[in-house]
Amino acid sequence: MTDKQAATEEIVPDTMANPSPAKSMGDPGITPLSPTHTQQNETDQVQTQLSFVVVVAIDFGTTSSGYAYAFTKEPECIHTMRRWEGGDPGVSNQKTPTTILLTPDRKFHSFGYAARDFYHDLDPSESKQWLYLEKFKMKLHTTANLSTETDLHAANGKRVKALDIFAYALAFFKEQALKELSDQTGGDFDNNDVRWVITVPAIWKMPAKQFMREAAYKSGLVCRENPEQLIISLEPEAASIYCRKLRLHQMVDLGTQTTQNGFSPTDNAGSATNQGDRYVVVDCGGGTVDLTVHQIRLPEGHLKELYKASGGPYGSIGIDYEFEKLLCKIFGQDFIDQFKIKRPAAWVDLMIAFESRKRAAAPERTNPLNINLPFSFIDYYKKFRGHSVEHALRKSNVDFVKWSSQGMLRMSPDAMNSLFKPTIDHIIQHLTELFEKPEVSHIKFLFLVGGFAESPLLQHAVQNMLQGRSRIIIPHDVGLTILKGAVLFGLDPSIIKVRRSPLTYGVGVLNRFVEGKHPPEKLLVKDGTRWCTDVFDTFIAADQSVALGEMVKRSYTPAKPSQQVIVIHVYCSEKERAGFISEPGVRKCGTLRLDVSGTESTAPRREIQTLMQFGDTEIRAMAVDVSTGRTVKASIDFLSH
Repeated sequence: MTDKQAATEEIVPDTMANPSPAKSMGDPGITPLSPTHTQQNETDQVQTQLSFVVVVAIDFGTTSSGYAYAFTKEPECIHTMRRWEGGDPGVSNQKTPTTILLTPDRKFHSFGYAARDFYHDLDPSESKQWLYLEKFKMKLHTTANLSTETDLHAANGKRVKALDIFAYALAFFKEQALKELSDQTGGDFDNNDVRWVITVPAIWKMPAKQFMREAAYKSGLVCRENPEQLIISLEPEAASIYCRKLRLHQMVDLGTQTTQNGFSPTDNAGSATNQGDRYVVVDCGGGTVDLTVHQIRLPEGHLKELYKASGGPYGSIGIDYEFEKLLCKIFGQDFIDQFKIKRPAAWVDLMIAFESRKRAAAPERTNPLNINLPFSFIDYYKKFRGHSVEHALRKSNVDFVKWSSQGMLRMSPDAMNSLFKPTIDHIIQHLTELFEKPEVSHIKFLFLVGGFAESPLLQHAVQNMLQGRSRIIIPHDVGLTILKGAVLFGLDPSIIKVRRSPLTYGVGVLNRFVEGKHPPEKLLVKDGTRWCTDVFDTFIAADQSVALGEMVKRSYTPAKPSQQVIVIHVYCSEKERAGFISEPGVRKCGTLRLDVSGTESTAPRREIQTLMQFGDTEIRAMAVDVSTGRTVKASIDFLSH
């Protein structure tokens, strides 16, 4: 038994001879029956492969999105979506911007380049009525009590339901992918033949993952009755699955800047990655940076997670915010706030102009970067302030930014690099802390993936930090790595055999009161028996290894024979150990519902055995009425209501 399990064992006393009168914070009707800590491998419980014809993965990114697919008959052949119309100069447009446009009466109009271009061409008086949204995915990461009612703000300041926006976007991808599949196969392609995969950051908490699933149900991607048709893939895991299959001509080794590296080009990175090799995947996207540590287990090449996923909101949009702060410093926060609301399309133009220059930033660059200011910016500023943009730049004490006679902001390379600094510093600090962990030693490779990984400034910073301790590998099609890996994951979700739990999960129960061990304020006396309330019964501890298909078993009994539904509050904590659900850092994070209606039995006391699965990308629950052997409908809900 691991020490983690031993720690959990101490909390739970020996089997209770008689059921406790359930009184626990908001948990009426919960009587814990002997909690079993046997976490066997229930391999027969793992979802068997379902009969899909094709796997379609949607990479729904903060800044850009796309899809890819593979037919189950030809799993090696991954198709990335058709090219989109309307790409930007200097930006490879295999993916499309994550931008969405709704008509003034809130109907879906367009997505991606089409949405951006249409919005841009609207008359300013008209564009104020239309609802344009971009970079909205981060809302799911930053909202504390996410619910199906959570709002987003469009560019014109109006509020819309986040669930509607995500559902519109998924419906758009469904339509595009099915259209392409129908063209490929020469007939109407049936959605029931598709297994859908949606990628999310590994650091997302359960509510955000569940929100994505709810949006998929709402969009008609899959129906609630058939949840297995959709799987949630964690972005760095998908990248990892793809990277471990890389051949050497498909990647760049930053240490040597060569494509091949003394191995024959037909070898996998797996020829470099041997049995037991450990590597870190750093997924640098638009919104978040995700770090995952994996070990390859041959012969099958299964993956095992060595340390819980970590990271934070340090994606490339942080640089856009720094640019916005710089503009506020030069032109005044009041002006920028007004300009964004009054000329929303011109603001979008300005950020597009910045984006292409942002991609030109490099550590050894010496010549300045010019950013085109839209005419309406110059015009509106003069009306707003009564003096020119040129005057504002001369007056501001920002040395690095000048006005060029061609009507552009001229930034020195230092000025541009300073916009990157806060974001890159966060990433480097996080990597440094990760590499200090004992579990993260002997790392052979560091794979840099995601759109932001293309930044020479970031590559340079990671090289400086690692000082040659690990080889830094960048796949050639770095922006599509996650998409392709997500397709591979959809073809075989059992490829990742062992994960680490990001949080400690459990429920509040009553235990027999032990003098000297339990605090007196937790004492409850009922029918002459002394109970300790609010005890945290740990299902799984933070950073505990959990195998795919491994179950945590608990038994519960309804307090009254007539009870129809058992509702159990699930609590979580970032700490590895929690004694009581009332401790600081422990919060209620979800509800487990057992629908016991129609399973009435003559047994003197009904036992509902609950099985919870923590080894997958989502937490699942199943339950059985022990006396009748009938399945009890069990669901676990992490969204606020």
